[in-house]
Amino acid sequence: MPTRIAVDAMGGDHAPDVVVEGVADAIRAKPGEIDVLLAGPEDRLNPLLEGLEADVRAHLRVVHAPDIIGMDESPATAIKTKQRSSIHVGLGLCKAGQADAFVSAGNTGAVMAGALFILGRLPGVSRPSVVGYFPTIKGTALLLDAGTNVGCKPEHLVQFARMGAVYAERVLGAKNPSVGLLNVGEEPGKGDDLAKAAYDLLKDASNLNFIGNIEGRDIMEHAADVVVCDGFVGNILLKYGESVASVLPRLLGAEMHRLGMNEAEQKTVAKALGGVKARFDYKEFGGAPLLGVDGTVFIAHGSSNGYAIKNLTLAADKMVRRSVSETIASVMEA
Repeated sequence: MPTRIAVDAMGGDHAPDVVVEGVADAIRAKPGEIDVLLAGPEDRLNPLLEGLEADVRAHLRVVHAPDIIGMDESPATAIKTKQRSSIHVGLGLCKAGQADAFVSAGNTGAVMAGALFILGRLPGVSRPSVVGYFPTIKGTALLLDAGTNVGCKPEHLVQFARMGAVYAERVLGAKNPSVGLLNVGEEPGKGDDLAKAAYDLLKDASNLNFIGNIEGRDIMEHAADVVVCDGFVGNILLKYGESVASVLPRLLGAEMHRLGMNEAEQKTVAKALGGVKARFDYKEFGGAPLLGVDGTVFIAHGSSNGYAIKNLTLAADKMVRRSVSETIASVMEA
């Protein structure tokens, strides 16, 4: 049975053209397995569908949503006043059981506010969390929280750990995923009051493979499958990681120039670097799941292109098929 994915057709800097391009590519990548409900103004979306082949159009349907929430609008106000927006309508399709997931590259705050307001939290979850991805020498580590929750209590970090462990196991294939607490030292008793209290709760938490404190330098060595911290620290760390992909090529280019490397040598090095850089590229992941809401929701970068939207759609399909939200619900209620 096809996964039904509601898509914010008006979300992002390059919508709706790249959104239609991306979802069409996702449908082509998994023939007959994905149905897309495009939420947005009919007069802008229908012409974009006319040039698509019939077997792709058969899995695309426009759901009229005349209002658009801008990237700079107040999330709470927009969700309450623009109830015919593409975000509101798309989430509403999930709430009504007409879609299995919702994805958007639009106003992040509005998507998060809308998901909480329309879908609600899963039982046992007090703070839904956006996941960040960190490439490591052994694959990918998950970072929770990546910026959703700036002020956290110790029990919130335990919730992040439980939700992240489910996602790591179900989506990334980690066996008995390890959980590390990001701290200023490895020894127990390190850190501020939040870290100390969270350590004790994580240590005593059942069904969690908690390995203790880890430091920032340990993340890319894959010290843990899931790294937990509050959103203030997590967002700073994630943004620093994103900067590596853009700054490293410039640093390497300057060094190659200093060493006097010829064009052939530079191309060889650049090719190798390209493979490393791709692992930091948000477009490869498509978007970040919002764990803890009563449904499957993915949030993408505002500058997403068609390739990113394709991967965003495929990531949502995978999360639905792996029953991540249902598993989180059962874990949090246990």
